[in-house]
Amino acid sequence: MDPMPRFASVTAFLRNAWRTLTAMRTALILLFLLAVAAIPGALLPQRSLNEGKVLEYIEENGWLGELYDKLQLFDVFSSWWFTAVYVLLFVSLVGCVTPRSIELVKQLRTPPPLTPRNLGRMPHHASYRTTESPEQAADRVQGALRGWRVRRNDGDGRVPDTIELSSERGYMREVGNIVFHFALLALLIMFAAGKFVYAEGMRVLIANAESPAFCNTTPSAYDSFRAGLLVDGTDLEQFCIKIEDFRADYLPNGQAEMFTSNVRYTDEISTTDPDTWEHFEMRVNHPLRIGGTRVYLQGHGYAPTFTVTFPNGETRTDTQHWQPTELQTFLSSGIMRFDPPAGMYPDLADRREQQIAIQGLFAPTAQFDGTLLSSRFPRMDDPAVAIDVYRGDAGLDTGRPQSVFSLEPDLIESGALEREARVNLRPGESTTLADGTEVRFDGAEEFINIQVSEDPTQIWVGVFAAVMMGGLVLSLMVRRRRVWARVGVDDDGVTRVDLGGLARTDRSGWGREFDDLRDRLVAESTVTPVLPGATGTDDTASSRGTHPGTPRKDDTR
Repeated sequence: MDPMPRFASVTAFLRNAWRTLTAMRTALILLFLLAVAAIPGALLPQRSLNEGKVLEYIEENGWLGELYDKLQLFDVFSSWWFTAVYVLLFVSLVGCVTPRSIELVKQLRTPPPLTPRNLGRMPHHASYRTTESPEQAADRVQGALRGWRVRRNDGDGRVPDTIELSSERGYMREVGNIVFHFALLALLIMFAAGKFVYAEGMRVLIANAESPAFCNTTPSAYDSFRAGLLVDGTDLEQFCIKIEDFRADYLPNGQAEMFTSNVRYTDEISTTDPDTWEHFEMRVNHPLRIGGTRVYLQGHGYAPTFTVTFPNGETRTDTQHWQPTELQTFLSSGIMRFDPPAGMYPDLADRREQQIAIQGLFAPTAQFDGTLLSSRFPRMDDPAVAIDVYRGDAGLDTGRPQSVFSLEPDLIESGALEREARVNLRPGESTTLADGTEVRFDGAEEFINIQVSEDPTQIWVGVFAAVMMGGLVLSLMVRRRRVWARVGVDDDGVTRVDLGGLARTDRSGWGREFDDLRDRLVAESTVTPVLPGATGTDDTASSRGTHPGTPRKDDTR
């Protein structure tokens, strides 16, 4: 079989595929698909943000969760199908906008088209006669078209013995369109580049003046840290921040109105005295900016404090943040683990079996239904806890990753942890276990959750977004239109001026603009009426209607 026809068919297929891909319609479809593809990323938990929530979702939804996982709906923005749409959109925009840019350059270098023979067929047209000479009348029309690209033909146009003027303006419409698409391309590039150079960390900090400062020196200082492929964590922005207080404002129904935290910070980490650091009031959507890094106040919660006094008199005190389970009332759940003193149990195995674990609920404003604890308001007005106290192997030294908010069910079910008390406590109250160990609830502190973000591409994303909006405004507001004029002499020796206008759209008042141009020329010229029976016209007035079939009040058609 001759390979040439096969090669020609393949070439034709590739050429047609390229034309389809680079069509503006295809680019719009791909942009719509990209927006639709991003919806699961907003509705479903994403593994890159919180793998625990993803595993919890899969466990709760069974086969549906497993299907979502196979479809990469928990990794939307790194999935193969999202990347495919992203790349196709990028290629489509490049292939679509580049030829249009070349075509625009050609149009800018090409003079406006010659004046049509019959201007009366234009959507907008008018005629008037003047006592000025043809050259004077043509100069006046050309002066009125200042700001337009004008092409003048003195006697060498389509109608002999006339002066013809061709003018055009509105190229900024296409310029705005191209700028919009190139800015969109740049925006996509910046989003892609940001995935390689960004760094983002989360840290929970106790909100009081006695809490230690947090220094952004290493990824290990964060509770969770994510970074791009080109970031190894060795060149983070150097700064320290200290939380002085936190205030939450609530509406009467318990809805949060505003979170505010006063902080002190410094970019000179060698300065250890916080009193010399700069002050800043951090609020929601009002981040602290240090160089190219932003520190956001994302949320808050409560961290109960417990003290365990062992039979030998030694104590262990710990404060841990608990997870809000009801965001309306901030009823929170969490755990505490305490290792007994080494002197009480020299043998490591015995010591492991005497660990203390506390699991329960915290209510900032307690409300009891019998012994059942709930919270009626998110502010800490009347705190209380409902806890279970366990003794046994709490898994402190197993080396396995464990939840900081709940004990492993296997430890309880297997008997490794045995419950020794279930009690409700208010601040200062305690319970005593069978061996004399005392567990006291000391109260609670508020904590805040901060997010530290560093993305060098963010400023460029903002710049290209602004350029994109500017290009869109230009493409919507500017109109591409043309105006022609033919200046000649009637049989009676009087100068006659015929005007014609054409626009791709009559929206946004183009018809009014043509009428204003005609009226200005008529007002500035010495106009004489058109004589009945004059050659080349059936007008009986000095100007004609601007829309065929829509007569002006002085039109006799």
